[in-house]
Order: sequence, then structure tokens, then C-alpha cells
Amino acid sequence: MTIETTEEAWRQNLSGRFESQLALPRPADWWTGLPPSRSPGLRPDGTLTSLPLPDLARCTRSEVQAYFDNGWTLTELLFSGLIGEEAFYRPPYHHLRHPMLFYYCHPPALYVNKLRVAGLIDAPINPYFERIFETGVDEMRWDDMSKNTMLWPSFDEAHAYRKTVYRRVGEVIAQHPDLADGHAPITQAHPLWALFMGFEHERIHLETSSVLMHELPLNLLRRPDAWPALHPSARRSAQRNTEPQPGRDYPELELLSVPATTVHLGKPADWPSYGWDNEYGSRTVEVQPFRAGKRLVTNGEFHRFVAAGGYREARWWSATGWEWRKYRNIKWPTFWLPEGPAGYHQYRLRTLFEVIEMPWDWPAEVNWHEASAYCAWLSERDGEQYRLLSEAEHNALRDPVSHETDDPVMAADGRTLLHDRGLNLNLGCGSSSPVDAGRPTAKGFRDVFGNVWQWLADHFNPLPGAQVHPYYDDFSSPCYDGQHQMILGGSWVSTGDEASVWSRFHFRPHFFQHAGFRVVQAEHDGGAVRLDTEDAASQVYESAQMVDDYLLLHFGSAAEQMPFDSGPRDACQFPQRCARWLIEGARASGAPMERALDIGCAVGGASFELARAYREVLGVDLSRAFIDTADALKRNGVLEHFCRDEGELGHHVTAQIDPAIARKRVSFRQADACSLPTELADYDAVLISNLLCRLPSPRSLLGRLGGPRGLVRVGGMLAIFSPYTWLEQFTPRGAWLGGYSDAKGPVHSADTLRVTLAGDGFELVKEAEFPLLIREHVRKYQYIVTHALLCRRVR
Repeated sequence: MTIETTEEAWRQNLSGRFESQLALPRPADWWTGLPPSRSPGLRPDGTLTSLPLPDLARCTRSEVQAYFDNGWTLTELLFSGLIGEEAFYRPPYHHLRHPMLFYYCHPPALYVNKLRVAGLIDAPINPYFERIFETGVDEMRWDDMSKNTMLWPSFDEAHAYRKTVYRRVGEVIAQHPDLADGHAPITQAHPLWALFMGFEHERIHLETSSVLMHELPLNLLRRPDAWPALHPSARRSAQRNTEPQPGRDYPELELLSVPATTVHLGKPADWPSYGWDNEYGSRTVEVQPFRAGKRLVTNGEFHRFVAAGGYREARWWSATGWEWRKYRNIKWPTFWLPEGPAGYHQYRLRTLFEVIEMPWDWPAEVNWHEASAYCAWLSERDGEQYRLLSEAEHNALRDPVSHETDDPVMAADGRTLLHDRGLNLNLGCGSSSPVDAGRPTAKGFRDVFGNVWQWLADHFNPLPGAQVHPYYDDFSSPCYDGQHQMILGGSWVSTGDEASVWSRFHFRPHFFQHAGFRVVQAEHDGGAVRLDTEDAASQVYESAQMVDDYLLLHFGSAAEQMPFDSGPRDACQFPQRCARWLIEGARASGAPMERALDIGCAVGGASFELARAYREVLGVDLSRAFIDTADALKRNGVLEHFCRDEGELGHHVTAQIDPAIARKRVSFRQADACSLPTELADYDAVLISNLLCRLPSPRSLLGRLGGPRGLVRVGGMLAIFSPYTWLEQFTPRGAWLGGYSDAKGPVHSADTLRVTLAGDGFELVKEAEFPLLIREHVRKYQYIVTHALLCRRVR
């Protein structure tokens, strides 16, 4: 079939080949593990809830198997709510994430990959699947529509893969001797940590998948019989066609005072439950007095913001938030469904599987941009200073924790937490609940944990002393970038570690994740950690000055870059020299020369140079400022910029693309080198220049180069240039490729690279030392010598 637009390219996956297998109700063979009727966690009413988080100091083999079965069946129960083939392949309306078929296979693929890393299994099950389903999409911007052009495997193939992985994980559980009765505590250093990593990763994606299904059209969904029912409050009759009234339909904002206090952040290293790397480490914060909402902000309170023109007035929004709002043309919360004429402001609520009368006393589910805009509006309305909670303040609202029983998710299943402890966590029910329904903390605050996640003012950040885990070194560190906002507290569908008192999670501010917010009234910022300051690693490549410096580096003449005759002009025009070295090597090797990929392209100097020899060149970079600049050069061919001479003094120069270069051959895209989109594969040449030692997880990029759907095709060329300047500002020490000593002696990055690439099917063609000159101003320069490797993929 012909695909006319990128947005509709996903339809190539629709063939009607398995409609009969998705008949409702699901046939017995649908369940690749245990069916709900036999799954641990089954309740007397026939619905499934989540089991408690395992205690790794004393869990039995049967308890571990039960926890695995519970999570596996919950995933398949959720996916049994998808109707027909389209539901598995249609991407969400924003096209920013993969279709549901990816999330059906992503957790089993990670089980295999991490169990292999830990040495618990010795071979892949399906190398192609374990590549294409390995890494999800962390969308860079809300307007990146370049995904979902891939031809995915059939549902039959995906279903068979899940069956095989289920059996293999079960064998590990049944056979590993360290799960015998009376075993020692399972710690982060134990290979079985990877098994529990798989359990908790699946539970993260149980929630993520529920969010993506929440964004699908209702005609593609139906409520599975065994899925937890909506909270009983959803059955109340609402006041239709009337303005929601405080006190009648929802509680008014009530602020409680919190005195100055000291909080200690960070999960103890010996706490007997699984934890992600960002939970460990420690930070002590002196919290100033503040006042916080007793409850989460309700739909009723947020309705006032909507009716007051909250989505029409830019003054209440951040610049980025307003751009998002305009792009999406949002006029009210995404899951509110309007009834009646425009401006009437009557709404119903879309839950996961149905539409219900608006529960005005449920928490408002919005993204960070909307929550922040509400706080700005409320501040203007009330003449007070309102904002979002900080992480330290969220901890100040909590009850103390000193023993495993103080972490509710370790003590009870979801249904027990809901009915006996007043906590809407761990799938005790299938929806949010009224903000007054839960049991308050000792300080009087409700829903500190559960109901919906709470957006914070903090950027996602590491706690001092935290270390990346060798089994998953790119879980957290790529997101310490000032582009991800923290969320705490968990939601009704958060299970396992996500529902723990120690969990620390995050999302980009335009994303939805069953999240709401609580307001704070204070004249200070609560000690919120921000990573978007000018000197932060995440902002290094976004400033106008950095763009100017890189334009000179990429396009300046040797005389402009080094005006002194005595200077090393042979070190100038570094990007072009790198590209030419790759081109010369490719021609000498007889490699194909159709498509090239420039990873870490910056402002595009090497990308344009590659277009002299390659018909199609894609440059990718994490910096939005760099990509926008490269796109401007592609459009216009020239771009004026500032060249510094001394202090604020300087002169203007013009970056120009050689007219002999066909600029139309080159395109640019913002992307994270540690998490490149699955559809990028099979390039004839890949260039990685001065990037590895600026990545939070260089092995994540190296792992994408070879294997099934590798970035480099068999017979293609790979050129890597790096000075190996490892800095913890950019790369956690545990992720360095070299530059340290271990028990065997010094570890050098070039040796690590050679061994890694050889193991992935690359043959070394040649090496070289490449000088690089960076001009800071007319009398100050950096002289760097990068190590260059040219390899050809031979298998």
C-alpha cells in the first residue's frame, strides 16, 4: 500500500492478518503466562490487584514467582482491553511515542537483555526483537512527528516471543540457588538484582501503557472483566448542566502550615527492596516554613481556571508552556470532554476505558505546563505567591519511615491498601478517587502518596553519592538534563517500586502520567533543584554564545579561526577534516555510499561535508539551538554570527555552505544519542565526532551501532573521534569507557572501544591522531588532539 504522509505511515502495519485471534472475550491462548483466573493477586470479585513489593531479605522462591506472574498477567490484562489490529499499531494522537505493540514486547525484551548482562541467561532469544524493542522513545519536543514510520513485527510473532520469554524467566526463578529458603539478602551487587529490575521495569510500563491507552480513541478499547473497577465514587450522579460549586461539588482550597524542618532524602543502601539508581545517595535539606494545600487540586478548582480564560491568556504560562498550548490548540485539560456550545464549560471525564460524569472532587490530571499556569493564575487572583511543591517539601509532608512496614507497598496488596489504609495505590481500584477519600498523614495532608502523581518544581536530579548501576547505566543519567520535571507520590496504577515511599520519577513537562499537583504558598522556592542554569551541563550547548562559537568552529576559515600565522592552522576546520577522512576511508574500502548519519552534528559542518559524497545525510544532536541553526543554514546557505575578540568586543562573520554542496541532501533532527529512535538503522556511514565523552551513557550509543537493525549496515563504515575528556559533569564515573584504574590496572578508552567494536562485528581499518583548535577569543585557544578510529562492519 502507498503511504502518503509520515503521520499515516503506521498504517503499513495493518493487514487484517490476526483479527480472528483478537476476538472478544480473549481465547485461552491469549495469556502467555497465567490467566487472571489463576494469577496471584486475584480478588474474590474476580478482579486482579497488585501484590506487595518483595522483601529482598526474605522473599521465597514461590513469592518471587508469584510477583513475576502478577506483573506479567496485569500487563496482558491491560492489553486485553485493546480491540483489533489498529489498536496495537495506531500511535497516540501526538505521534510522540511508539504504538502499543512496542510496549507489548518492550518489557520481555528488557528481561532478556538484562538477564544476559547479569549472566543469568547465556544467549539471546530473538536478537532482532531484543534490538527493536529495547529502547523506548523519550520525545524531545511535542512537535517531533518523525516517528512511527517503521514496519513492526506481526502480532503473532510478538505473542510467540512473549511466551518464550515467560518460560525462560520462569526457569531462572525455578533454578537459581540463591532463591532457596533462607537465602542471604539480594543486594545491588547480586546478579539476581537484574531479575527484580525486570519485574519493576515491567510495572513502570504497566502504568506507561495505561497512559498511552488513555490517549487512544475509545472505540479501540473496552474494559477487561478482571481489570480493577473504577473507584465507587464514579457511580455518583453528578449535577448536570450546572456550574460546579465549592463545598457542594468539591472542597475549597485549604492551606496547612508546615514549620521549618530538616529532611533527609535518599533510600538507604541496605533497604530490603529493589530500587532504581536515582533513589540512592543522600541529601539533607533545611526546609523553610511554608503552607501547602491540604488536598490535591481538584477538577472543580481547575474548572475555575478554565472558565476564567486560563488557556487563552499567555501571561500565566511559561514561554515553552504557551508554545505547547498553541501547538496543541488546547482549551481545557486533555481528558475533559466538552458538552454543549463553546464557552458553556460543561464537561465529562474520559477515564481509561470509559466516559463518566465529571467528578469535580477528583484530582485534576494535567501536565506540568498546565499545573504551573494554574499556580500563576491563582497567584494573580488571590494576591499571594503560589507555586508547585519542591521535593524537599513533599518529604516534609510525609509520615516518618524507619522500617519496611513503614513503606505501605511492601506490607499489603493494592486492594488492602485502599480499603484498610486509605491509600489509592498499587491498583486497589481502576481510577482516581475523591481528594477527601484517603486517610490523612499525621500533619493532616491527604494523598501525599497515591491517587495521582504530583508534579514538582524540581528538575529530575541525582542525589549526592548516587552511582549508576552497571546493569542499566542509562536508566536515569540521560534525564538529568534540565528537561525532565520530577513527579512524586505515585498514582492509583503505580505498582511495586513506583508506589514505594522511596520512588523518584520524572517526565518531560508536556507529557501526561496520571499526574496532578498540590499548591504551595511561600515567598521562597522550597529549595527546588533546577538544572537549567546557564552553567548547567544541560544548557552548555543552548546559549547564543555557544552557537556563535560552534559556527566559527564548523564554518570559519583557517584565518578566521586562527588569525596568527604562527598558530596551528592545520588544526582548524575540524568537522570537515573528520568527514573527509571518513569519505576517503569509505572509498578506499569500496563501501556503499548512499546514506550517512552524523551523530552529535552540532551546527552541521560535517553533515554538509558528507553530502559531497553521500546522497542522503541525517545530522542529529541533542541541542535544539544547534539543530535550529543547522536548519537555518540548510534553508539559506549563509548565516551571520558574532566572533569574539576581547571581552564584549568582536566582529561579525558569515558562515557559508559551499555552493557546490547540494544542501537538499542534508536533514537535521533533534535526538538523544543515548536513545536514538528505532527507525534509524542501516546507514552506509556513521560519524561520531567529539561526542562520546559528553554522553551520560556512551555504551548506549555503542550498543546501537551493530547487531540487528544496527545504525551501521554490514559493509558500512564507522568513524569515531574523541579526546576522551571524561568529566562527571557530563558522564557518571561508572559509565566512563576508560581513564581510571581497576583491579587489573589502568583502563584506557581506546582499548575499551577497540574491544567493544570488535565484539559487535566491526573490523578496524585505521587509526589517527586528529588535532582540533577551538577559538575562545583572539588571544585564547584550546588545542586538543582527538583519537580517531575508522572501522568497517563485517558481520
